[in-house]
Amino acid sequence: MRQKPPQIFDRDREWQALARFAAAPGPQLGIVSGRRRQGKTFMLAGLMRQTGGFYFGATEATEADALRRFGEALARFSDDPVMPNFRDWGEAITSMFQVASKGSPMVIDEFPYLSRVSPELPSLLQTEFDQAVYDNRSASLLLCGSAMSVMGSLLSGNAPLRGRATLELVVQPFTYRTAAEFWGISDARLAVMVHAIVGGTPAYRRFVGGDVPHDEDDFDHWVKRTVLNPETPLFREARYVLEEGTDVRDAAIYHSLLAAIAMGNHARGGIATYVGRKASDLGHHLNVLEDCGLIRREPDVFHANRSRYVVAEPLVAFYQAVMRPEWGLLESGFCDNVWENNRQVFFAQVLGPHFEGMCRQFVTSTPGMFDDLPGEVGAGTVVDRTTHEQIQIDVAVLGPQRPDRRRRVLALGEAKWGKRLGQRQLDRLRRARDVLAARGYDAEGARLMLFSGKGFDEGLAASSAEQLMTVGPDGLYG
Repeated sequence: MRQKPPQIFDRDREWQALARFAAAPGPQLGIVSGRRRQGKTFMLAGLMRQTGGFYFGATEATEADALRRFGEALARFSDDPVMPNFRDWGEAITSMFQVASKGSPMVIDEFPYLSRVSPELPSLLQTEFDQAVYDNRSASLLLCGSAMSVMGSLLSGNAPLRGRATLELVVQPFTYRTAAEFWGISDARLAVMVHAIVGGTPAYRRFVGGDVPHDEDDFDHWVKRTVLNPETPLFREARYVLEEGTDVRDAAIYHSLLAAIAMGNHARGGIATYVGRKASDLGHHLNVLEDCGLIRREPDVFHANRSRYVVAEPLVAFYQAVMRPEWGLLESGFCDNVWENNRQVFFAQVLGPHFEGMCRQFVTSTPGMFDDLPGEVGAGTVVDRTTHEQIQIDVAVLGPQRPDRRRRVLALGEAKWGKRLGQRQLDRLRRARDVLAARGYDAEGARLMLFSGKGFDEGLAASSAEQLMTVGPDGLYG
């Protein structure tokens, strides 16, 4: 197994998968995807340097220009003094596979740029790959891209390459714990606040020149000198994420949808009202945003026919809630005024919901917390038909569905970043547990969990007999 280069932080699992792929004999096809700035190219280029493989990074170009650049790269790789003059991609792909038959792996990075102007490419690759399989030639090809919808379609349905891949690797953002380590932040509260803006995308630290807030008192100044500063690449990054991740023509409607969700409109009806469209007209646009990983549709764990949309990329949520409404002032350098006017918007619309999501991640990433495997983790609403009260559960953990027993409720939790939690919230969770038990769930032994960024009222520890668990920021990172 080839050693991971020391410049690559974390990514042990991803590197091992790529290294195994490169070392395996015989013809192979691999698909590597993930949103931009996650380090895909860095890993693939490092792997090709170690293995002596062929790497081609595509850019937005016409077909003729792309073929010319591909020929140049292939000539450099094979030490051919004469650059090939490919007439079409059929010739180019055949030539690449002939070079690869010597045993070196191949990478075509940002493949969607090529397939967009040359849609026949997947079929050409299928033909050449199938011939390599028939001839038992060593030909390992990795296709990489950041357009999630395009990369996801390469192996779906009746796509030419369906059924031929031996690797399908999605490079995800760092987990919140890994992100704190990467940024060098040991203060848990500060780590949560920074993660609510930059998430787990490693490139964003480079985008701010390695600037890390010293402590919580420095956080406001850090926001103003980095993400709200027109002189940093991070300032405009959120505006580019949509265009880079999807092939959209009417960007305005997509930005409005993201803004609606970021401002707290999670149901399709509320989103439609915000953007001024009929709910029935938004299905395609929401699917596009979901396919490219910018939003998630989270089902209500207690109501199969209900779901809520959330913005999946923290920087996009921050941009839509804080920056986009004040874009003109920010471009003119009035970041102090904008942050003063929108600081509470950040805490209420961005940091609060983000903290809830982190708490749900906490229960899935902490082994041994429950005596059964979590089958479903999410948020949900418990309706008390006696009082007609709707009890919002921020963290609901259900056991696996088993045909021979009632659905087990492992935990019910409430999460609030800017509020101390106490007896009132605990009583509400107890009531929800009783209601679920009456509805037929196996909920009597459910653990009750309170998550707070501001602390807990005294006396809650006395309730430990019923498996109460209180978790603050230190607990999330512990």
